[in-house]
Amino acid sequence: MTKELINPQPSPIDHLTSRGEPGNPALADKAGMLDFAGLEAAVGALAAWLADQGLGEGDRVASWLAKTRLACLMPLAAARAGLVHVPVNPLLKHAQVAHILADSGAKMLIAGQSRLGSLEAGDLPVGCAAIDEKEARLAGDVMPPSAQDPQNLAAILYTSGSTGRPKGVMLSHANLWLGAVSVARYLDIASQDRTLCVLPLSFDYGQNQLFSSWYAGASVVPFDYLVPRDVMKAIGRHDATVLAGVPPLWVQLAELEWEPDIAAKLRILTNSGGKMPVPLVRKLRETFPNAALHSMYGLTEAFRSTTLDPALLDMMPESIGKAIPLAEIMVVTGEGAEAAPEEPGELVHAGPLVAQGYWQDPERTARRFKPAPAFSEYGGMAVWSGDTVVRDAEGFLRFVGRDDAMIKTAGNRISPSEIEDAAIASGKVAEACAFGVPDERLGQAIHLVVRPSGAEEDEALKRFLKAELPNFMQPSMIVWQKELPRNPNGKLDRTAIEEQFGTVGG
Repeated sequence: MTKELINPQPSPIDHLTSRGEPGNPALADKAGMLDFAGLEAAVGALAAWLADQGLGEGDRVASWLAKTRLACLMPLAAARAGLVHVPVNPLLKHAQVAHILADSGAKMLIAGQSRLGSLEAGDLPVGCAAIDEKEARLAGDVMPPSAQDPQNLAAILYTSGSTGRPKGVMLSHANLWLGAVSVARYLDIASQDRTLCVLPLSFDYGQNQLFSSWYAGASVVPFDYLVPRDVMKAIGRHDATVLAGVPPLWVQLAELEWEPDIAAKLRILTNSGGKMPVPLVRKLRETFPNAALHSMYGLTEAFRSTTLDPALLDMMPESIGKAIPLAEIMVVTGEGAEAAPEEPGELVHAGPLVAQGYWQDPERTARRFKPAPAFSEYGGMAVWSGDTVVRDAEGFLRFVGRDDAMIKTAGNRISPSEIEDAAIASGKVAEACAFGVPDERLGQAIHLVVRPSGAEEDEALKRFLKAELPNFMQPSMIVWQKELPRNPNGKLDRTAIEEQFGTVGG
């Protein structure tokens, strides 16, 4: 890899509107169809409206919206107007929204009347205007594409807060643009594709659904759903060819009975936000035989790090692949050296996708964003993920676990995913979450919380785990639940699960 390969010249993110042919569809929603010329006009009009609101260069503007046309255009329009966009997950409640508004120093919040009405006294910071989404202008006078410095701040994306208060990750125009370039390249998105956008637009990959599709000149269909069956119906109705999801959604979609002609429409499936168990991978390959399934690893601080070539998925379903375009991925030992093949080490990501740090949090920034190792080809600032991985002799990576999530029991360090994968492989479990709880004798005992794939079969699961896992990996407690807590991005909320079930039976 060379610096020339991983550092193409980026443009300001609002220039994405010029990537498609003027007559080609860019967005299809409840308001109708918008081609790329219409996308450019709407972004320009919204940017001009934002500029008329008395906001200054670099001011933060928050949006708390469902997947409306306004929500899709806000990231580009705010950037064009020289503002910093702060998208807020529409599933968050008033206290979480109040924290994000105060922490970001937002000067404006755009939301619908029902959400604005849910705010309580003191939730809206002094100096932050609350604007009804109906006031935003998507037609009329336009602001032309910007001449922003690609290194200027364009967005602050707040994590879901499942491990504490949400923290804001700072992303530049270049970060967003190059994320679109990278994903469009390795997914091989074509102008004829239509992406069904089901992930929250406040989620880094949810937002990238728009950006990578538009970079490739493809169309997007923003879609909010209540139940997984709605997604299946929307694929048929909109002829969707690209779908991104997190593991819990894929589990639910795999449980549905698919009409072959609807399943055959999908040609690109992408997973992020957690590891897909091998049985789930096999089920998805069986359900969607025409689709290339991309298993990916990423973190908001660098957006995306690795992907596995779909052609290799059947051969190495547990691998997270190799570096995506525009990324340098290293495996670093505790001594700072490059790990040898099959030697565990920390995944470190360098290159132009690395974010600008955490908003107004230099202490936390210094812990996660540090100079790249001496052997780095790219150099500069890198994200030290805290995740342990192993690289094989051919360069393929395998996720081991997070240091702060490892279970320490009877002198052994265990990755929760080893236990979770075994539980799912039993065929009795659809989803699983393993964690350690304090134990005087062992240091930590293992609790396993599971959602059954059918009828609850406790003894059958225990027999399977005893046959597959050594004694020191056996759960001391198995809790069966029909539903498991999730965070606003649809992932399992491990913190909530541990808090709710960590003392069960204790």
